[in-house]
Amino acid sequence: MAGRTDRRKPDRRKPSAHVTAEDVARKLGLSQSTISRAFTASASISGTTRARVMEAARALGYRPNVIARSLMTRHTNIVAIVMANLVDPFYPIVLDQLTQRIKAIGRQTLLFVPSPGQDVEDVLPMLLQYQVDGIVITSATLSSTMVRVCAAQRTPVVLLNRYVPGLKVPAVSCDNIAGGRQIADHLVALRHVRPAFVSGQPDATTNLDCQRGFVTRLHELGVASCIQEQGGDYSYEAGFAAARRLARRKRRPDAIFFVSDVMAFGGLDALRQEGMRVPEDISVVGFDDVPSAGWPCFGLTTLRQPVPAMVHAAIAMLDLDGDAPARRRPATRLIMGELVERTSTMARGRHPRTRRDQPVDGRPSLSGIRI
Repeated sequence: MAGRTDRRKPDRRKPSAHVTAEDVARKLGLSQSTISRAFTASASISGTTRARVMEAARALGYRPNVIARSLMTRHTNIVAIVMANLVDPFYPIVLDQLTQRIKAIGRQTLLFVPSPGQDVEDVLPMLLQYQVDGIVITSATLSSTMVRVCAAQRTPVVLLNRYVPGLKVPAVSCDNIAGGRQIADHLVALRHVRPAFVSGQPDATTNLDCQRGFVTRLHELGVASCIQEQGGDYSYEAGFAAARRLARRKRRPDAIFFVSDVMAFGGLDALRQEGMRVPEDISVVGFDDVPSAGWPCFGLTTLRQPVPAMVHAAIAMLDLDGDAPARRRPATRLIMGELVERTSTMARGRHPRTRRDQPVDGRPSLSGIRI
């Protein structure tokens, strides 16, 4: 009919068959194993060949099926991270370092965050259903029962930033005993005579080791007593409340060591609210060296945890490629931290020093291995 407009819609039919790796291989005259290596970041393949495969895959509309590949290879290339504490600013730093390191070795991450009050034991059974290649557990502990379950599934596990005495599972942590001793040395060198220690979670090895190193070293240096105040957890609020209690004592301390930076931040605010000057009236030390510790409003002297070295060691302990002989895998590896001196500490009877913001002792960040 004259004048009639052709309103037929364009042909949007889907391809009759799903594009496979075999189709890409046939188009390029390559083997299917070459196509598979091209989509594996850590695989050995020339840049030119990888580029050819990627271009052909785009032209054909091919996307690799990760699930199917994991069923064939029995590897998902996924490392799970269990992190129970994302409030403390130290742990997002650890998470960032972990994800970057895992990505650098050609694998992906899967993050599990237990709900408040939920035990890690409740999370791991569901996590294991994903058939991950390895598990890194931070800010949480693990029982011998779950270690056996993971071992039965041949899933390597490593604890980061803590260890469980007597548990035969690889672990990496800052040498917290040595860190506590460094802080005691620092405060005694500044002529403090009434130090206090504010603890976090009572049963955490990080807390217990810091306390043991600090108190023992004080006694060795001739400081007869140390005020020990229970914080309860590693929060700003816990540090604030503990510092306020210490500030209202009849005999106040002249220095406070908080077992985490975020607790020290709360402590600094509480002390100032109570009318005390930091560091003129009282010195304050933290532990971790999160970025905000260096802000002028805090200027916190603290023990810097060697996070990059700890993360590197933890990933190596997973032995994802199965190259490390079992006899060379230490049960627990402790890595030395560095004391960073800022304006929250000063010697008694002197004017405040200018901010140094440098490691005090200059010692290397890596210590020996403890089993």
